[in-house]
Amino acid sequence: MVDLEGGCFCGSIRYRITAQPSVVTHCHCASCRRASGAAFITWMTLPSDGFEITEGEQAVFHSSPGVNRGFCGICGTTVSYCHDDFTDEIDVAAATLDDAEAVTPDDHIWVKDRLSWVRVADGLPQLDSSHWDHGYPEKG
Repeated sequence: MVDLEGGCFCGSIRYRITAQPSVVTHCHCASCRRASGAAFITWMTLPSDGFEITEGEQAVFHSSPGVNRGFCGICGTTVSYCHDDFTDEIDVAAATLDDAEAVTPDDHIWVKDRLSWVRVADGLPQLDSSHWDHGYPEKG
């Protein structure tokens, strides 16, 4: 059984993960860059029922049709991403884990949108678009 905990920068939001992430991915899409304020963001994708807010409440920004980005309304920390077409899964920002070393990235997505000054040299697979287009990697 997986039992991971995390939260936002100010501590107003706390969460628990009880499901194994199906993938941990570095996303380079322009929307995630803008929402996170970083060159890319690392997401853990897991079943929606394996994620529970235990303290506080996420604010939600509907960044594009069907996309719901959860964040702390106090400190602004990006916490989650979900899409109306895929309600059985949620993405949680890996760096918000209390122990961010508890997960290891599997790949990079949306590398066609990667900033030219970001050099990817970690040997992980690089997908031009999303897992919804390419499928999820096999986990050993």
